[in-house]
Amino acid sequence: MDTLENDPATAPDDSGILNEIEKLGHLLARARESVGRVIFGQAHIVDLSLITLLSGGHALLIGVPGLGKTRLVETLGQVLGLDDGRVQFTPDLMPADILGSEVLEESDDGARSFRFLKGPVFCQLLMADEINRASPRTQSALLQAMQEGRVSIAGAYHPLPKPFHVLATQNPLEQEGTYPLPEAQLDRFLMQIDVGYPDDTAERHMMLATTGVNEDHVETVFNDAKLIAAQKLVRKIPVGESVVDAILHIVRAGRPETSDISAVIENVSWGPGPRASQALMLASRARALLEGRLSPSVDDVLALAKPVLRHRMALNFIARTEGTTIDMIIDSLCDPLR
Repeated sequence: MDTLENDPATAPDDSGILNEIEKLGHLLARARESVGRVIFGQAHIVDLSLITLLSGGHALLIGVPGLGKTRLVETLGQVLGLDDGRVQFTPDLMPADILGSEVLEESDDGARSFRFLKGPVFCQLLMADEINRASPRTQSALLQAMQEGRVSIAGAYHPLPKPFHVLATQNPLEQEGTYPLPEAQLDRFLMQIDVGYPDDTAERHMMLATTGVNEDHVETVFNDAKLIAAQKLVRKIPVGESVVDAILHIVRAGRPETSDISAVIENVSWGPGPRASQALMLASRARALLEGRLSPSVDDVLALAKPVLRHRMALNFIARTEGTTIDMIIDSLCDPLR
């Protein structure tokens, strides 16, 4: 049996934590069921999105158009009771179109002053649709807001609402008219969630359910206060030493400088930084909570390794020409722990 750490960050701080976990588990079960009424065949994608929000992070959803990424974000906003917003990214979008800007106003007595007009980023759940279609300057403006939780306009800081989450969608880079996000900015996303096509049964259900007269409606299960409380509870969940060791092994073995795995040494240009360890720790706790367990296991770490690490590693030129993929490298990191 795992030995719990003595660190206050991982040890339960009161005897009521078990009741809190149980109550939150019921709410999360209702939230998953509600989302499932309108999002078909994507239960894994829904779970990863909920894990991201429970961890207090942001997610990058990657997939071809028409897979329901936009619908998923809108549905999550309704179920979680958050003030949501949406920005459609285009090549001519400017930072002020997202963050807001100051305008000069003149009062009745002739006095002039600047007033800040908030942009769409001032919400609790922002959908950044097709983020890689905007210029790097505009991408950077949003990613800075994600990192700092505030925006700076004309030298003055304006805090964003809490909680604040970004679920960005991205078209695959092989499609025309896209600007890849720099690696350092990708690291600000807790997860990269790859969205694939639904299976035959799910697509049949989707086709019949969405083309009739009546469509199912989602239930609002959370609100902003409940989500913030859930995020705090995630950080109280105890973590066993075996889970800590598994996270450190995977992350450190993914760096060519510290790895003893030949596939990493030969194929990886650079590996995940310490932020990957933090993300895996929080996400593993959140996954355990989502499934009604009192602490995470090594299986949680293995299940989340790919979405947490995919965008935090880069292959060298030779590896790309030989058809090696990041997922293959992550499998080699996880194999010793299976």
